[in-house]
Amino acid sequence: MNKYEVMAVVKPDLSDEEKKVLFKQIDDAVIKYKGEISQSGVWAENRKLCFPISKFNEGIYYLVAFTAPSAAIKEIRSTYKLNENILRVLVTLMS
Repeated sequence: MNKYEVMAVVKPDLSDEEKKVLFKQIDDAVIKYKGEISQSGVWAENRKLCFPISKFNEGIYYLVAFTAPSAAIKEIRSTYKLNENILRVLVTLMS
């Protein structure tokens, strides 16, 4: 089991209820593939992006720290890419 962090940039125009559902989906994707979340939450609310992504100039940054088998990362990343409310995802291996 390795330690990872996921930084997801989420659409800023979601309602509070849509945000809660999306954040739960992000966490559930890790759990589904046998990961254990140690920490998750909003890192920055409506932060200005360096360049527009899908016509959005701002985004909500959501950070998840977790441990998971290395084979699960490909599946987790694929799950995030299918969600249209997630603009960008970065998965990093923590040393």
